[in-house]
Amino acid sequence: MSVYTTMASPVGELLLAGERRGNGVELTAVSMAGSKSLLVEGDWEADADAFADVVEQLTAYFAGERDSFDLRMGGRGTDFQRRVWQALDQIPYGVTVTYGEIANRIGAPRAAVRAVGSAIGANPLLIVRPCHRVIGADGSLTGYAGGIERKQLLLELERAA
Repeated sequence: MSVYTTMASPVGELLLAGERRGNGVELTAVSMAGSKSLLVEGDWEADADAFADVVEQLTAYFAGERDSFDLRMGGRGTDFQRRVWQALDQIPYGVTVTYGEIANRIGAPRAAVRAVGSAIGANPLLIVRPCHRVIGADGSLTGYAGGIERKQLLLELERAA
C-alpha cells in the first residue's frame, strides 16, 4: 500500500511517499512543492508515523547534523537509470561532480552525458539521493527538479558551493 506525508523544510514543503514493506516503509519519492511534483493518488494513505525516521534524518540533515542517510529506499527505473542513481548515491556530502564524471563512473561513453542528465532528472528521491551534487562541466548549476535556487541552497548547506 502506498503511503505519504509532508514535512516543512528550508527548501519548502516536501512530499514523502513510500510503500509499506513488512513493519516499515520503503521510501519511493521525495518531492518538492513547485517542482515537477509527485501527485498524491486517491488510494494513498496519509501516515506521518510511517515516515518518522525519514523526517528525523532529513531534519538532522537540514540542521547540519547528518551528512548521509540510512533509509530503506525503493523506486522504479530502467537499468540505466538505476546505474546512474547508484553513482549518485556514492557522491560524498559536500562534493560536486559533473555529468561527465557520472557517465565515466558508470562506464558510459562521453556521448551519453545527455542520457545521464535525463536519468538524473528522473531521480524520484530528491535530497536523499543527492542529484543536487551534480553540476555542469563548466562548474555551473544546471538542471535540478527543485529549481536552481534550491540546488544552490542545498550545496551551501553542504558547503560545496
